[in-house]
Amino acid sequence: MDVGPKRDLVGELATAIRNRTNLVFGLYYSLFEWFNPLYLRDKSNNFTTQYYSKTKAIPELKEAVEIYKPEIVWSDGEWEPRDTYWDSTGFLAWLYNDSPVKDTVVVNDRWGSELLCKHGDFYTCLDCYNPGILIEHKWENCFTIDKSSWAYRPIANIEDYMTIEEVLKQVVTTINTGGNALINVGPNMHGKIPPIFQERLRQMGSWVKVNGEGIYGSIPWKYQNDTINSDVWYTSSNDGKFVYAFLLIWPKNTTEIILGAPLSSSSTVVRLLGSNGDSLPWRVASGTRGIVIDVSQVELHLLQSRWAWVFKLEYLLPEDIINPTPGRSSPLSFCTSLLFSALLYLFYIEL
Repeated sequence: MDVGPKRDLVGELATAIRNRTNLVFGLYYSLFEWFNPLYLRDKSNNFTTQYYSKTKAIPELKEAVEIYKPEIVWSDGEWEPRDTYWDSTGFLAWLYNDSPVKDTVVVNDRWGSELLCKHGDFYTCLDCYNPGILIEHKWENCFTIDKSSWAYRPIANIEDYMTIEEVLKQVVTTINTGGNALINVGPNMHGKIPPIFQERLRQMGSWVKVNGEGIYGSIPWKYQNDTINSDVWYTSSNDGKFVYAFLLIWPKNTTEIILGAPLSSSSTVVRLLGSNGDSLPWRVASGTRGIVIDVSQVELHLLQSRWAWVFKLEYLLPEDIINPTPGRSSPLSFCTSLLFSALLYLFYIEL
């Protein structure tokens, strides 16, 4: 706070998030500094010395936790030395046992060059990690709307940015397979979010407002991806009463949507989120499972939902409903991840 605006920007951000939203507050910290002389000295010694990690990185991490009490500590920049250089075990032991957030904090897996996808409350693995299948451990897909940069680029062209359809595909395929979606937008030199990023965030907000029922508090279904239509992904409500089918591409000139995975009953009801709420006619598909939804009367231009659509299925046969598997997972929800992500990387926090 001795330079620039002489304000505690991190503290102001933490206060705003806690007082004005229902989000949890987290901090990003880059262990690595490209040109820090202490780090370069340790590197020249093949990381047999720890001048940088012991006098800068770890003390700063502890100070940040003690002052700002984050619920998430998102580490990065671990890629050159192993965790022993960073003293990750020592820091995490303090974090979980003696820190002011010991009972609530969660961390990712970037604490040493050998730890990706192995240790952490949630895995981030590499950037844009999206396995496309259900895995046992909680994980996160962190990606950036500017395909080439995590920071703001004034020279970027429109084709360098993800379209809203591309963003939603990443979000849907992440949530449907049990992950969190962390979406980066880079502020400009004035700390403002450029219009293209604002547009994407507002588009996501309007889409989630209509289709959030299939996301908030949902769990992956027995089938994550449809067995016939690769553009369809599924979630289930926690109580198993509803299955949500996310359609990423609405086929042109069609009057029917075929879902291969659901096993229907005579009581099955199909609705389209964002429509008038009326049930849609359907029939059993050929074979042992699957349904064919009649969308001949659906007028896409009148729907509240755009870019991706969600069918709500009720009263499927019980054998087709999956119950949540108990076990420890990160308390991050999609709501937290999606909305918080714009803040998590909005400020590259390096104290």
